[in-house]
Parts: sequence; structure tokens; C-alpha cells
Amino acid sequence: MKQSKLPNSRLIYVLAILSCTLFCFGGFTIVFAIISYALAIKSEKIYNQNPSIYSNIKNIKKGKIIAIIGLILNLIIIGITIWTLATIGWDAWTDEFIRRWNEGLQNNS
Repeated sequence: MKQSKLPNSRLIYVLAILSCTLFCFGGFTIVFAIISYALAIKSEKIYNQNPSIYSNIKNIKKGKIIAIIGLILNLIIIGITIWTLATIGWDAWTDEFIRRWNEGLQNNS
């Protein structure tokens, strides 16, 4: 009997890796991590129904682990952002950002 591949294995892997590599952009890629994790759980359930016909469960498990790492990294970034905004406030943060932006523009001119 020929073994087939579980659905979405490549998508799980790509979304999980994107969530780990792009987490520094404010935690927005937590969406990728959540989708990847949910798809991995769904694929594991499909595998558990009939394990003899699927061959790539290892890729699904790797994608799930990477998705968990992506979730943790994104939660850390979101936590740091919330803590920063709670301690110094939005106005002070934007003033500092604008000041540094203008310094960079003046240094490059």
C-alpha cells in the first residue's frame, strides 16, 4: 500500500518558520504561529485515525515545535511592548521615536 503525505505539511512548516523569523515586527506574526499550530494539531488528528497510510508525521511534529517556539517569541515581544508602553507611555515613546528618526535623517544628510 502506498503511503501518502499529510495535508498542509509544507504550509505548517512555512508559517511556523515565518513566525520565528519575523517575530521582531511587533508580534504580528503570532497569527502565523497560531495558524501553523492549529493546522499541525489537525494533521496529527488525521494521522492518528489511520497512521499506516501517512508518511510525513515527523515534518508535522517539527512544524508544531517551531510553531510553539514562534508563539513564545511573539508573546515575549508583545509582553515587552505592553510593558514598555505601560511604563513610559505612548506619548513619551513616540517623542523618543521621532527624536531618533530626525537624528538619523540629520546624520545621513
